[in-house]
Amino acid sequence: MKRIFDPIHHFIEIDDGERALLDAEPLQRLRRLRQLGLAYLAYPAAEHTRFGHALGALATGERILESLRRHDRGYFSGEADYATQRRLLRASLLLHDVGHGPFSHACEAVLGIPHEQRTKAILALPEVATALGRIGVEARDVLALITGDAETPYPVLRELVSGPNLDADRMDYLLRDAYFTGVASGRFDADQLIGSLRVLESHGRPALGVDGRGVVALESFVLARYMMFGAVYFHHTTRQFERILHEALRQVWPDPRTLDPIDAFLAWDDFRAFEAMRFAPDEASRAVRNRETLFALVAEYNAESDLSTFRSCLEALREDYGDDVWADSQEQLMHRLPLGQDGGSAPTVLVETHSGVVDARAASDLIARVSGKAYWRKLYVRRANVDVAEARAKATHVARAKGVPALERSGASWRS
Repeated sequence: MKRIFDPIHHFIEIDDGERALLDAEPLQRLRRLRQLGLAYLAYPAAEHTRFGHALGALATGERILESLRRHDRGYFSGEADYATQRRLLRASLLLHDVGHGPFSHACEAVLGIPHEQRTKAILALPEVATALGRIGVEARDVLALITGDAETPYPVLRELVSGPNLDADRMDYLLRDAYFTGVASGRFDADQLIGSLRVLESHGRPALGVDGRGVVALESFVLARYMMFGAVYFHHTTRQFERILHEALRQVWPDPRTLDPIDAFLAWDDFRAFEAMRFAPDEASRAVRNRETLFALVAEYNAESDLSTFRSCLEALREDYGDDVWADSQEQLMHRLPLGQDGGSAPTVLVETHSGVVDARAASDLIARVSGKAYWRKLYVRRANVDVAEARAKATHVARAKGVPALERSGASWRS
């Protein structure tokens, strides 16, 4: 047994088979991929990696499965079944991000292939397949959990690996990202939430849910997710550099299809991408290297009711500045429906109460109010071609014309 120290979970133990899997080249590559892509340009300490997150997800999944064994012993047919599910869950969580490219999600817009789609080819690599064999885990079962296959015989493990709401992946990255960015509002009561998880029933199949005594912890988890999207994942500096990075990577990879072969793809990491941009003459590469803010934030509209104001301001700015205006509109569904179900009637999270199993929205007014889509809309202008103060004044004028009350912003409020 090997012990690895982690700032979030403290000592994480892995056995010899898992150590061989960790030592495989595709997993060691995760040490060279930042977990938060370019967010370090807004939060300088956000240098943590996908490798650390993979270990953290394993540690979180281990705690959850042990909690389920204590409270829902009937879910496991016996110790052998528990051991089988444990091996599969731990291997899947170690591998769940192995298909990421340089700068994580930011490169997918250029390469055009989601990271989960590369996982099958990576699992088939001899080094990875051999390591999985030593653990006693089938690659097809790992793939089913990572891709969210509704036909997997392990629906609870699928929820723990790939969502939609109570996955170990999300629990770890929220705590980890909050720790390394210093954003306190991204933390939640993980101990209480994990201790409150239960195996319930949904549509005749076992599903992950929450004991009614854990509703407050679930609320803290939902709020942490919302806060991290607003403060970190959709931070205006992070978003503008992701846009700039896309331009730079299109210079680095003029034909993205050359990275389709899995060996060619795995040869790239953050370091190699930076090296490719190191002496590149284009403006975008230079901006990423030197943190040059090519765009200036003009206005933000983060409420659903702001949509008409956002559109009016965008039209007014483009009328004056044309293509020097960039609109960034992000939406995040704060509770996704369970995989394979649609129609809007499916529960967000199941909660076991004294009166029976209910939707979390019925158990918590707070969750009911924050469920659905959250919006982050931003308008930028290109600094080199636009008078930024003038553009901001125009945005303020449009908002007032729409009847939107606004406080005067000081110059310090418009951080780059």
